[in-house]
Amino acid sequence: MHTDQFDYQLPTALIAQRPAQPRDSSRLLLLDRVSGRVEHHRFSQLPDLLSAGDILVVNESRVRPARLHGTKTDGGGKVELLLLEKQSTTRWLAMVGGQGLRVGRRIKLPDDLQAEVVAELDGPRRLIEFSRPIEDKLNAVGEMPLPPYIHEPLHDPDEYQTVFARPVGSAAAPTAGLHFTADLLDRLQTSGITLVRLTLHVGMDTFAPVKVDDPTQHPIHSEWCELTAEAAAKLEQLRADGGRIVAVGTTTVRTLETAARATESGLGPWSGPTDLFILPGFEFKAVDALITNFHLPRSSLLMLVAAFAGRERLLEIYQLAMRHQYRFYSFGDAMLIV
Repeated sequence: MHTDQFDYQLPTALIAQRPAQPRDSSRLLLLDRVSGRVEHHRFSQLPDLLSAGDILVVNESRVRPARLHGTKTDGGGKVELLLLEKQSTTRWLAMVGGQGLRVGRRIKLPDDLQAEVVAELDGPRRLIEFSRPIEDKLNAVGEMPLPPYIHEPLHDPDEYQTVFARPVGSAAAPTAGLHFTADLLDRLQTSGITLVRLTLHVGMDTFAPVKVDDPTQHPIHSEWCELTAEAAAKLEQLRADGGRIVAVGTTTVRTLETAARATESGLGPWSGPTDLFILPGFEFKAVDALITNFHLPRSSLLMLVAAFAGRERLLEIYQLAMRHQYRFYSFGDAMLIV
């Protein structure tokens, strides 16, 4: 297996810059893994494409406005901080942008905040110590951490949140969930489809390209996730009754498959970090169907979907989607793989 086997060329015009309005008007490509059937739909038609008794599992993590802009206190050079993980009330793991951000470098931020680099980690990662707790200031001084391929500003920060977002903790949105509206969720439940929630706080590493030739050597970082005992029991019961587990997004897949490996049999609760890296050849124990966006080439997300759908078939579908002018990446269209 080689990383270049997961590469493809995408015209920049197909990179979505804005979310669909309304959200569920985005397009939905259906792929049947058994028959090879492909159909083209709108996301709003999802209730007609699932069956009564199916279980839709969503990641309810909420994105924090974690991008901060500042300047070096001893030179005025620009600095960007992207907060990834809270270590204490004042200490955060962050990705940094700017020159010379070594240990001891001080940074001036809005609202009279100060920060200092206290440790250098791999690549652009740093441990940052703030002059006072910052979490309750982020809504005032932080920006939503849009991916670098999105160049248009948000009209509203909630455009980069799912309608079911609850606990704050993600550095990026679980983007497959962005297609849902409150009305669509109501129609799904009216159709006999059960909604089950879990949490995985998304880190930026999930979206990073795999740079090594052998993807098994890619150092994927861990993310915190939780499937409660109540949610696990509901999934076990509904699946025993014949329902399919339909994972909304790759983060949901990682959480479910982590939980499925935490017990001897069945699907048990899980709370803690996961560094599960899903590649072709992986045996799926929990997920029966997948809703997912179109992902970046050479990314761990594309590799996960290739493990579920088959690498060659998936890349054929990506070429088909390009010919049909589907929109790609975070604000783009979706696939339903059954």
